[in-house]
Amino acid sequence: MEYKFMHPAEQIVLTINRIYRKQMTTTSGGNLSIIDSDGNIWITPSGIDKGALTPSDICCVKPDGTVIGKYKPSVELPFHKLVYKTRPDAKAVVHAHSPSLVSYSLIRKIPDTRIIPTTELVCGKVGIAAYEVPGSIKLGEAIAEQFKNGYDVVVMENHGVVTCGKDLFDAFEKFETLERCAKLDITSKLLGKAYPLTEEQIQLANEKGKTQLGEFIPAEISSKEKDIRNKMCTLIHRAYDQDLFSSTMGTFSERLNGDSFIITPYGKDRKHLEPEDLVRVDHGWREAGKRPSRSVSLHKMIYETHPDVNAIVVAQPTNILAFGITRTEIDSRTIPESYIKIRDLVRLPYGTNIKDPELVSDSINKSHPVVLIENDSVIAVGGTLIEAFDALEVVEFTANTIIHSGLIGQVVKITDEEVETINKEFNLE
Repeated sequence: MEYKFMHPAEQIVLTINRIYRKQMTTTSGGNLSIIDSDGNIWITPSGIDKGALTPSDICCVKPDGTVIGKYKPSVELPFHKLVYKTRPDAKAVVHAHSPSLVSYSLIRKIPDTRIIPTTELVCGKVGIAAYEVPGSIKLGEAIAEQFKNGYDVVVMENHGVVTCGKDLFDAFEKFETLERCAKLDITSKLLGKAYPLTEEQIQLANEKGKTQLGEFIPAEISSKEKDIRNKMCTLIHRAYDQDLFSSTMGTFSERLNGDSFIITPYGKDRKHLEPEDLVRVDHGWREAGKRPSRSVSLHKMIYETHPDVNAIVVAQPTNILAFGITRTEIDSRTIPESYIKIRDLVRLPYGTNIKDPELVSDSINKSHPVVLIENDSVIAVGGTLIEAFDALEVVEFTANTIIHSGLIGQVVKITDEEVETINKEFNLE
């Protein structure tokens, strides 16, 4: 889906509905705006249900202050105006009351953006604006001052967060990325001490995907390939809705045959991926005109090394990633399903998937279908795409239940004897 071809009102409705459905704001909370090439500010209305907005509900504020629309513009219009005045490069603003970021706003702190590499790479440094009354000029000035200092993301004390971007999706991606980071930071604190990354480690993430692949033009698209593309998109959308992916982070791939596979593209919105957006890779060559996920080389290596692996998922689920951030051990011997699907979870240091992909590939086998890269991601493999996706879901479910069990009592694991019985009954040995 290309935002640039959509009317500003349509972009705003699509994005605010998405924010609301992901429970990152309330019915009455939050506001979005776009400034167009004529200087018109398109903005959400005041006091209207954010879960049911239509393009006709969006207000247009002309440069002379004239308001066009059936409702009053958001009461936060003053700070939107000041942001655009302060930052002429900004073309869109997102403000919302997402739970984890509001939690940080209440303690008047910024989440640790160094616990995963993507936050600083997407958001940059994060500012914090002093509390002022909503809708006031003083609030606008406090926010604008932070944007003037070069921040694109600002936490508002006792309020929420505001971001700006080159377009609405850019502003939304920064908002979503920081909210995921805040949620991950809070979850990690439930387990113990977090181990943030150094600046050098964060910059290491930029090394991923630098290998250039040649291009080819597919002669045909088989029925099998069409089926893979459609089913993959269905699961990618599900992964996004279940918060296993973010809008631009998370990769699926499935083997087409031999040394050919289909993989998610780089930088495309996972929520709205279509079958034609996916990228076919044949013998190390990429489908012409498309850019595959930056982890394409790792996927290729795994497929070459493991003939029994036909699907790979790389994701950043909150609960299991918290174990990697805090270096907390996780044992799958909780319920039978967890042990059967995960077996022995492999943990590798941050950066292994970039500096030593062979080690990642060599760590995978039937007893180790899931690999946790500390402070980075989870890699799950399977004989089919649904099998790999199921392993991802189960490892996140397992991590979630262990964290919550630890809050109410002592976790009791399945015994070695019980594990041995499971191994025999399910032919796992």
